[in-house]
Amino acid sequence: MNAIPPAGLSEFDPKLTEERLARLVRLAARAFNRSLQMRLQTEGVTFGQWIFLRILWYNDGLSQRELSQRAHLTEPTAHSALTKLEKQGIITREKMEGDKRTLQIYLTAKGQKLRDRLEPMARDVNILSLQGLEDDEVCTLRKGLLAIIRNLEADEKEAGVQGIKVPATRSSF
Repeated sequence: MNAIPPAGLSEFDPKLTEERLARLVRLAARAFNRSLQMRLQTEGVTFGQWIFLRILWYNDGLSQRELSQRAHLTEPTAHSALTKLEKQGIITREKMEGDKRTLQIYLTAKGQKLRDRLEPMARDVNILSLQGLEDDEVCTLRKGLLAIIRNLEADEKEAGVQGIKVPATRSSF
């Protein structure tokens, strides 16, 4: 595929105009994460903690397992981030009624209040990232990324059906 590189990209790094899409997506994700992390650190929150806060703001009271699944992270990774959030007084863990082994995670008032300060930071990063793109380009990009995600999820599901062990992943986010 010999597409004409978008204006500005070749000025950034001529080698990237020919780069594999997988690497470009990884570089973009890394840039998103770093940009948001710079902002989050002003509130003492890491990017890893942000992932769980964002889920809890919309689904308070999930178990650690449910949180790790929704975040696409391993349970040990979730445990580490949640332990830090608990020490900061941002979440509490309560034993689930009827199942004393399962802990449900709830935001404290402090955790709820963080939403008003942290979500605008994420919106700012998204707005910044789209500078120079027209609305139709953003729509095409979104549609393309969603297609890539669906295709690769189907590939992973098919591998599981075929008995291929799908490795546990730790998100780079």
